[in-house]
Amino acid sequence: MTWNVWWRFGSMWVARHEAIAQTLLLANSDVIALQEVWGTRATNQVAALGAELGLHGAYAGPSYPPATDVARDPRDAGVEVGIGLLSRWEITGWRVVRMPARHRAFDPVAVVATIAHPVAPLHVVVGCLEYDPAYNDDRLAQAALLAELATDPALDGPLPVVVAGDLNAPAGSPLLRPLADVLTDAWVAGNGDPAVVTAPAEAGPELLGQRIDHVYFRPGMFNRPVTVTETSAPGDAVDGVTPSDHRAVLCALEF
Repeated sequence: MTWNVWWRFGSMWVARHEAIAQTLLLANSDVIALQEVWGTRATNQVAALGAELGLHGAYAGPSYPPATDVARDPRDAGVEVGIGLLSRWEITGWRVVRMPARHRAFDPVAVVATIAHPVAPLHVVVGCLEYDPAYNDDRLAQAALLAELATDPALDGPLPVVVAGDLNAPAGSPLLRPLADVLTDAWVAGNGDPAVVTAPAEAGPELLGQRIDHVYFRPGMFNRPVTVTETSAPGDAVDGVTPSDHRAVLCALEF
């Protein structure tokens, strides 16, 4: 599962956190990639959710959006935007990789995680890509980096390699060509509804009404086929509180 949980934006982020936790509990996903999670020097949202849900968690930052792009509550000064991973099994590897970002004053990160799945190590690449259409060169370069990380022969093994995140481009976009050329879109492979929208209502015109959050995968070995048996897009309101401006993407992989 991958989900952009909308940082501390909006006036109800505490209530939204509770709705996020409830949504994740009901989704019951084994592995959850998160974007736009908050982090401070003392703690972070991934750790909080992990403690509440009984899951292993890890966090890295900074990520998008940068502080200069979006108005924030002054009380949140110094609170970072990051990415993270929750897992039913222990996270035994956590490699933070700087992504190319020629147009930004900071280096956004992606992560290559290794999870102690009971069968064999499961490798997951988590990222959140550039969203400004003026910086599409960065978004394309970042997609190429995720593809490079996912196809590293060091990750070969019995289980699939997964890429999950808010990629800020719809399926079929040339900006995701580096990923589509070497990986499989799990939503498409699982016959997910092509009309599902995960982008926020205030997304730019090129993203509005699109599925911009994605799960990609490749088999860990040529003779280890992967089947997608279920797709869904969690994110309905919980007790009247909409948990995020994005919907999540959940894909069940059978291998």
